[in-house]
Amino acid sequence: MGGGATRAYNVAKGLILNGCKVVVVSAFPHYPMGDIPKEYRWKPLKVEWFEGFKVVRTFVPPLASKGLMRRTILFLSFIVSSLFAIPLIGKVHVVWAANPNVLSMIPAMVFGFLKKCPVTMNVDDLWPEDMYSLNLIQEKSITSKIAELLARIAYHKAKLITPISPGYIRIISGKYGVELNKIHVVRAGVDIRKFKPSHSKSRRDGKFRVLYSGAFSVAYDFDQVLMATKLIEENDGNVEFIIQGGGELANHIKLMVKELGLKSVRIIDEIVSRERVAELLNTADALILPLKNFGRPYLGISSKLYEYQAVGKPIICCADGQPAEYVKETCSGIVVKPGDYKALAKAVLYLKNNSDLARELGSSGRHYVEDNLSIEKIGKEMMVVFNKVLRHPQGKY
Repeated sequence: MGGGATRAYNVAKGLILNGCKVVVVSAFPHYPMGDIPKEYRWKPLKVEWFEGFKVVRTFVPPLASKGLMRRTILFLSFIVSSLFAIPLIGKVHVVWAANPNVLSMIPAMVFGFLKKCPVTMNVDDLWPEDMYSLNLIQEKSITSKIAELLARIAYHKAKLITPISPGYIRIISGKYGVELNKIHVVRAGVDIRKFKPSHSKSRRDGKFRVLYSGAFSVAYDFDQVLMATKLIEENDGNVEFIIQGGGELANHIKLMVKELGLKSVRIIDEIVSRERVAELLNTADALILPLKNFGRPYLGISSKLYEYQAVGKPIICCADGQPAEYVKETCSGIVVKPGDYKALAKAVLYLKNNSDLARELGSSGRHYVEDNLSIEKIGKEMMVVFNKVLRHPQGKY
């Protein structure tokens, strides 16, 4: 679960579908609560085959992914353990450093040196800039200076950089001085065969269902969702909110539901397969992306938006910046200000009372990802990037 994992899967699968051979080096399954399955625990590594590509999973301790200290331990342990995979990956033409952001470049550079191949770098989130927003690191502190130095080194060592959003270009180029011809935006994409519209069983209760699916992380504002739910309950008893996923805010969400006395919220506090996620999305009438208000526009775009679009449902996007612009440009939903629970309540009721518009927005989103963001197309875009760096190994594009 999580945007980084989704992105990595989509790229790997997209490359396979375009005739490439792919080996993924990944940590043991642990996100978000550190529940590592028994078959992996305390082993140095485990080799698997998954949908056509080889996966070498390496050791990380069973720690929940919350707080700077735990995250740092997880990242550092993977940096070391990922090197155990080197004898198992065979010949490599290109290394793509995906996650953790910036830090993944450390083992990637070792892989590149030993395999004598170029190293490219993915950017799912801006690091350490996003950590400032989440208050994990204080801006202009000694820690931030070290983090920015690591980011600068990583960006300059990478032969090419593939950010998921055009909003990242200004920071990567402007702040860190990376040449624009090294930066190629490749969006996260979506598996449109797995995430597709399907007719769920008819419901007799007549409720309008709004669903969130994903991590219960501090990047999302569930308070806005629950406050809007309270307001809706006072005016309309035929709306239900479903919150599915897992993470550090699970207890906070449950406590707030209890404190507000909400009757129309259903929490599915479990991690489920991507196929099950697709099924759940199809049971909803509208899907919500409630990003937290950090006082600045979002520069990234959540891969969740593409999955929402792929199932043909209207989106309620609580955000400023790139996510809001994307939803508007693709005519796939309604945008409200982050933190504004009254506007969110109005948006929900507006979609409930305008079913034709809801269908149009959902259909528009589906058509857009079909035409532009299938994993086959994402894989082809990534092949273009990799072939570019292979043709120009010295970085003169």
